[in-house]
Amino acid sequence: MTEKTIINPGISTTFSGIDFDKYSSKISEFVNEFASRANKKGQFLNWVNLPQEQIKRVDEIYTLSENLKKQTGAEKLSVLGIGGSKHTVEHMLSINGLNVNQDKILFYSDVDSASLERYLYRLGDVTKSNYLVASKSGSTFETKDGFLRIQTMLENEYKAKGHSNYEELAAKHFIAVTDGNAEKSELRRTSNEKGWLGDLYIHDDVGGRFSAFDDHALFTLAYAGMAKSDMVKMLEAAQEISFRALSADLSKNDALKEGIFWADATLNGILTSVHQYMGSIFENTVYWHAQMQNESVKNTLKQVAKVPDAMHHSAEAHFNPANKFAFALTTPKDSGVCRENAESYIEALEKSYQSMGSFFNESVETKSMGLTPEAAGAMTQLRAFATVYQEIVEKIMKGIAFPEVLDSVLQPHVEYYKKNLKGGVVVPGRISE
Repeated sequence: MTEKTIINPGISTTFSGIDFDKYSSKISEFVNEFASRANKKGQFLNWVNLPQEQIKRVDEIYTLSENLKKQTGAEKLSVLGIGGSKHTVEHMLSINGLNVNQDKILFYSDVDSASLERYLYRLGDVTKSNYLVASKSGSTFETKDGFLRIQTMLENEYKAKGHSNYEELAAKHFIAVTDGNAEKSELRRTSNEKGWLGDLYIHDDVGGRFSAFDDHALFTLAYAGMAKSDMVKMLEAAQEISFRALSADLSKNDALKEGIFWADATLNGILTSVHQYMGSIFENTVYWHAQMQNESVKNTLKQVAKVPDAMHHSAEAHFNPANKFAFALTTPKDSGVCRENAESYIEALEKSYQSMGSFFNESVETKSMGLTPEAAGAMTQLRAFATVYQEIVEKIMKGIAFPEVLDSVLQPHVEYYKKNLKGGVVVPGRISE
């Protein structure tokens, strides 16, 4: 039996092949576990009410964006950051139909010479871009390395043009998104010492993959030309999802339904699952969702891909009766010249996936080259909630005791590689002979 629930005017989700009734006696327990931790210090769930807090800062963020452009005359913005400081921004730009030519906002997050050369080739004159440096600690090697290289290039460029105040001129191109506490953040200390513009923050207890509504994303959206009214709509829709996601009324809580859906698969021995996104709108969503999956669910078997590109070559495995999967599909609601074919294509995929196992289709409203701001906010917040709910559902159904902090919001294993970068092995900004 197929069940359809409306999340908000911008998004609707259709589930099939899963019996939610068998979880009905535990719904309050699932919600209460989440609610008892949400927005509590040290629980890394401060993103739950972040959208409503960010609405208060929209004017400030837009003012900072305009002031940064005015003080240098540069129309481009380069985002220097990795992981959640990059993928969330790429995702938000794409689903909101911004930076489609990839020329207004550029990204640099690499450490090798060929990648640096490619970035500089796209950038052109380093003085024609401003630079958003995003790092919670301010000491992330990859980000610091890129920042120091760009800073040196800017200073050398202004020096070559005969400016004696070349350091001051270079500093006008930077803005930091980091911890507000200078004692905790090396980048905040740099920003203060060099007189960089303004104060943008990575909020406490908001992990990178959950930070799609934090300052680095909102500032970049503003810089790329998102209407202020659209940003407010997006944030309001995201907060509405937060309200509904903490409701014990499952008919209103699709975030929990999605969490139950993925948990149900693992509880029934389905280790490999699939979430596909249809269309170029979601090109960068795939990278962000993969980060969410790897860092939170810590399961490398989930396949996250864009269709139609991945459809033909993935179908051989997906529709092999020997393989057991749980499937999800996120699709745009098409109202343009391709509507009939797009709808028929989606219908064919739905029939195919429903015949193979449990399935849901998440349909999101579009506007021009992206989603409506409401759909963008709702879908993004849904993904965060569903990820955490998957852990909660699995632990409660298995009778596993909860840790002090949920596993899905921490990432302790990243230290295995980070510890090998320390001790002078890598030196940010080092120029090779």
